[in-house]
Amino acid sequence: MRSILDVILLVLQLYVWLLIASAILSWLIAFNVVNTRNQVVATIADFLWRITEPVLKPVRSFMPNLGGIDISPVIVILIIFFLQSVITRYIYPNVF
Repeated sequence: MRSILDVILLVLQLYVWLLIASAILSWLIAFNVVNTRNQVVATIADFLWRITEPVLKPVRSFMPNLGGIDISPVIVILIIFFLQSVITRYIYPNVF
């Protein structure tokens, strides 16, 4: 059972890194540092959008309009950190 919790913790940590990569890539695209006409950049951007958007979209619907500032990745990362903390402090020690 602990191995399943280890896998869950690993997946959550990987998702945090995907959220960070998605946010950074969206900034780079917005400031024209990278060009989305490049096939590699477009493929990576599409992959990150498809992976992160299903989680970010419901969070964005609850967030107030902040005028172009999207803090939904920060909110999701904080929720993931909370879940990791709950798993490591309360669930993991009680599993035999």
